[in-house]
Amino acid sequence: MAARRPAVFFDRDGVLNEDTGYVFEIGKLKWIEGAREAVKAVNDAGYFAFVITNQSGVARGLYDETQVHALHEWMAAELAKIGAHIDAFEYCPYHPEATIERYRQISDRRKPAPGMITDLLKRFPIDIDRSILVGDKPTDLEAARAAGLKGYLFSGQNLERFMKPLLQIEKD
Repeated sequence: MAARRPAVFFDRDGVLNEDTGYVFEIGKLKWIEGAREAVKAVNDAGYFAFVITNQSGVARGLYDETQVHALHEWMAAELAKIGAHIDAFEYCPYHPEATIERYRQISDRRKPAPGMITDLLKRFPIDIDRSILVGDKPTDLEAARAAGLKGYLFSGQNLERFMKPLLQIEKD
């Protein structure tokens, strides 16, 4: 069995990119200042880097899952330009009030439920005691708590500056 490593679970909209509401178009994605560098710092510290994001825009018929995948592939390519990577992108397209019927459901993957995190815990050798979640909403922190993780609320300033002390804390 592979040695367990700590992980950082990043919310996407409002943490890695500006939350302008239902972000799905590559041309409209604006990285948060220091976001790419923060992912690289997480990689360099030996942590897994994951993205967990609610994407109710799919359920609302604003865009489809292929557009979510395309945006994540583009983000991965942009990160690769500076030698950074995300180990896995997870998203939840479901919403209990979806306009598209097949997405109208309560899902344990939709934050504040911890399903996206627990699915990753099953797939990767993660040291949960040394892992953290970075989100911009109380629901992100609720998901972290439900999965047994420490959660940190990101204020929307420079993500690299926000992450560096957290990575130091976690090393001790």
